[in-house]
Amino acid sequence: MAIDLPELDRTIQAHGPVARVVVADTAGSTPREVGAAMLVWADGQSGTIGGGELEYRAANDARAQLLQGQTTRMVRLPLGPALGQCCGGAVTLLTELYCAEDLPRLADSPVHARSMTADDTPPLAISRTLAKARNQGVIPEPALTQGWMVEPVTRPQTPIWIYGAGHVGRALVQTLAPLPDLAITWVDVDLTRFPDNIPVGVTCLPAPDPAKAVTLAPADAHHLVLTYSHMMDLEICHAILSHRFASAGLIGSATKWARFRTRLTALGHHRTEIDQINCPIGDPSLGKHPQAIALGVGTALLKSVAYNNKLDRGVFSDRGHASR
Repeated sequence: MAIDLPELDRTIQAHGPVARVVVADTAGSTPREVGAAMLVWADGQSGTIGGGELEYRAANDARAQLLQGQTTRMVRLPLGPALGQCCGGAVTLLTELYCAEDLPRLADSPVHARSMTADDTPPLAISRTLAKARNQGVIPEPALTQGWMVEPVTRPQTPIWIYGAGHVGRALVQTLAPLPDLAITWVDVDLTRFPDNIPVGVTCLPAPDPAKAVTLAPADAHHLVLTYSHMMDLEICHAILSHRFASAGLIGSATKWARFRTRLTALGHHRTEIDQINCPIGDPSLGKHPQAIALGVGTALLKSVAYNNKLDRGVFSDRGHASR
């Protein structure tokens, strides 16, 4: 997990100063991991630290902290004795207030390290962590170390390109958009194809010829092809194979894929290149409902990404049958 600077910026612009509650440390069984965070303002909140009663009390305390103007508060809560929860562990929560003036400071470094004590001189371990982040690009996991809270501010985002805003495309976007570290670009022929409410962080790209949009994708993008037209799907697959990519998935049946393989071969692509496209996407054992396909794709992504932003080629598909 990392401090989501764009989300923090959007929330401050919409609601003014906000309280950010982050799980700074854990012991034993706890609802969420270190780094899990939520934003709280006077009449709302986003994100989750889990735990029901834990989150309810943390949100109320954060609102009180906003009213009092207390910039920083850290508290350790034994979940059983303090909150009556069955987890049996303990959680240390750090609540900090942020306003628009804080954002440039956060953007200056890939890691946000701050002291929870009166001593602002970083210990050697923290200095080394900061040096590795700045000089070597080694981004640490969130941790409370020697009285210092350390969190990455940004992480490399995995680019996901989805072609088609039909039922399956909408289900995929709604399922994938909340996942961390994914940068989703959604492509279709014109704006009228997209729903009115687009999830935060999703970029809609209207393109009369979606195949031409492939050239705009970064070389490490993962492509999911599921337009309303088989001919359009074929042209997009041809463009993907002619462009560098991390992985590609195509919705369709075994018959559709067999025909595509023949046509892509005729277009000059080698069999080993064509095999890099996985068809069908998702987990066919879950069924053909759009949300079932989206769940299969999302599950594969979670298993492969594992919050380390490393997708292996071919994670979008388990071989089998799926269709629109």
